[in-house]
Amino acid sequence: MNKVKTSWDDILTSGVSYLFIAFFALLCLIPFFLVLGSSFTDEVTLVKEGYNIWPRKFSLGAYRLALNANDIGSAYRVTLFITAVGTFLSMLFTSAIAYALSVKSFRIRNNIAFFLYFTMLFNGGLVATYLLVSKYLNMKNNIWVLIIPGMLNAYNILIMRNFFSGIPDSLAESARLDGANEISILFRIIIPVSTPGIATISLFYALGYWNEWYKVLLYISDSKLFTLQYLIMRILRQVNYASTLPSDVIFNAGALPAYSFRMAAIVMAIGPIVLLYPFLQKYFVSGLTVGSVKG
Repeated sequence: MNKVKTSWDDILTSGVSYLFIAFFALLCLIPFFLVLGSSFTDEVTLVKEGYNIWPRKFSLGAYRLALNANDIGSAYRVTLFITAVGTFLSMLFTSAIAYALSVKSFRIRNNIAFFLYFTMLFNGGLVATYLLVSKYLNMKNNIWVLIIPGMLNAYNILIMRNFFSGIPDSLAESARLDGANEISILFRIIIPVSTPGIATISLFYALGYWNEWYKVLLYISDSKLFTLQYLIMRILRQVNYASTLPSDVIFNAGALPAYSFRMAAIVMAIGPIVLLYPFLQKYFVSGLTVGSVKG
């Protein structure tokens, strides 16, 4: 075979492109480094000198304030639980519904798809939803209220349906000829070849569960069921309020790490989920595009 020679123009173009992408990626990381550095900066120094990537005066005051808060441990456990269990259940039911909608022999699949699309346009509103969840389903102060009401997302189901529709029908047909039922086809054939789509939608669901605070505000009054995001929001409000009080009302109020705590709250809130993304990044682009290119 003849080797294709690379010209200097191609090498120069590739080099410039890589440098541009690296520079752009660095620009995207600078805000995160600013937040990280500022979270370890002394409050007085932060107010006087502003935000810096490297702390001018190192301090762990913001993190001590957060970690010494009551129920911070239970908040992390609740958030991890609803993220793990909620993502698993969401993907289980999303994959099942999406597969049913992708089977051409399923006669009412278009009707169900229209029903799902309809829920994206119209809903009962906050009052009706609150009455349904709290009064009729009796799910107030129950950890499952943070999972079940938002377990399915119509948009994610339609994305998965498009992804499954891009899988050759011959795979499922050959399995049916061998006597496999639809459940076996889904779990033994469709899901193993759908890793990019499943990883992408799982990331969407995981982000939603990890950032959950609104349902806590509506349905949870037991502090043991507070999520991390909601607890951090409560602490931040208390710190901001305390920092506005005169010094004769609260001792050394000016030293409260109001600004640095905001930065620390961001790091604590996004840190674990950011560490998850590199493991799913290789599936992310293909998971968004493969299911949408079928002709």
